[in-house]
Amino acid sequence: MPKIHSRTAPGAARRASLPLPAARRAGAPLPVARLAGAALCVLLIAGCTPGATPVPVPSPGPEVAAACTDLVKALPAKVLDAKRRKTTPESPLTTAYGDPPIEMTCGVAAPAGTPEAQSKCFEVNGVGWFAKQVQNGYVFTTIGRALYFEVAVPNKYAPEANALTDVSDAVQKHDKLVIPCL
Repeated sequence: MPKIHSRTAPGAARRASLPLPAARRAGAPLPVARLAGAALCVLLIAGCTPGATPVPVPSPGPEVAAACTDLVKALPAKVLDAKRRKTTPESPLTTAYGDPPIEMTCGVAAPAGTPEAQSKCFEVNGVGWFAKQVQNGYVFTTIGRALYFEVAVPNKYAPEANALTDVSDAVQKHDKLVIPCL
């Protein structure tokens, strides 16, 4: 399951409150600036691009990957008025919208306790979903369809389930119904 990513580095406030070392007072470069430069180099080496959202990429079989590619391509240009954006690593199985990002991933594993999840599903525009609350929002996974498609929505977009209305047409068209939501 993807985690909803925070843009605040752990301990950032703590580092900012440390006293400046004697070397800095003498005109040497600020250590935080050196750390930021090193972090930028790591991102560039890793192939990350500014504005891209890090999203875990699943490894489904070839048939699922092909069907997921079609589903992700069919997703709208906007979700909750947030524009589509790139993910890192780039994959035909993932996309994201807005800032903080609404992350979408196709070809994920079935939700834990799938039979129980099936009984706890709810329907949005003909698509069954299982909802799991996470630290900073909700992760919704399709239920009763050939593919497992996941939508991670941060609390900023509350009510989070509204994002599902924007993607339901693509899901219905590209993710075959197997068992209706109970």
